[in-house]
Amino acid sequence: MTALRGLWPEVQDNCTSLGLMLLLVLFMGLARVVTRQQLHRFTMIHTFVLEFLATFQLCCCTHELQLLSEQEPAHPTWPLTLVYFFSLVHGLTLVGTSSNPCGVMMQMLLGGMSSETGALRLSAQLIGALCSRYCVSVLWSLGLSKYHLDERSLACRNPIQVDLPKAIITEAICSFIFHSALLHFQEVRTKLRIHLLAAIITFLVYTGGSLTGAVFNPALALSLHLKCFDEAFLRFFIVYWLAPSLGKHIFMNMIKRLGYLKIR
Repeated sequence: MTALRGLWPEVQDNCTSLGLMLLLVLFMGLARVVTRQQLHRFTMIHTFVLEFLATFQLCCCTHELQLLSEQEPAHPTWPLTLVYFFSLVHGLTLVGTSSNPCGVMMQMLLGGMSSETGALRLSAQLIGALCSRYCVSVLWSLGLSKYHLDERSLACRNPIQVDLPKAIITEAICSFIFHSALLHFQEVRTKLRIHLLAAIITFLVYTGGSLTGAVFNPALALSLHLKCFDEAFLRFFIVYWLAPSLGKHIFMNMIKRLGYLKIR
């Protein structure tokens, strides 16, 4: 009984984080419904707002997931379970958006998106990533749990635990695997595809998380590690912006050579 009482505060803090993420998803869902109803006639604004909301949701939830994973790094089962669960949630709720600059660039290279729409989505992702960081800072300053400390969101918690070449390779491989799966699972039934992608994301986080954090998303990396970009811009730009783009371009070149797709 004493042991259970000792665990109770930790359970409360975990439930608080989980509740915040679910409330955020619900609020973003309502915002998307309103956007589709009120802005569907304004195509560009509609596209921008939906991409902004998707990136904002992804980044805010990942901030909270990262916070939980730091509590017991030797026992990642619970954080990885949450990664899988929220990957499913994002897959179900963020249909039609990418929340990843690499995904937008891939669609542009495949001819499925104009350069104007691509630029609009990229700007929405950038603004959404920066706004999510500010929102997380405000929420954590409220002190809803013992994990929520405002200074945590402002400090640089360097996730790169290997030398630069290994970090580049890790992020590039993660990006390559993810975008390869994303493209090849297009013909799979929606419900199964979401589970497959969630499993792949969880696997990548498990294998690469201890090396670089396995972000493979430039917008998400900017939100999570903005202070680190400020302190060591070149290193973080190479690892979290160039490396995922490199992995995506390697995949696209392979697709072109194998003749699977005709890229315009």
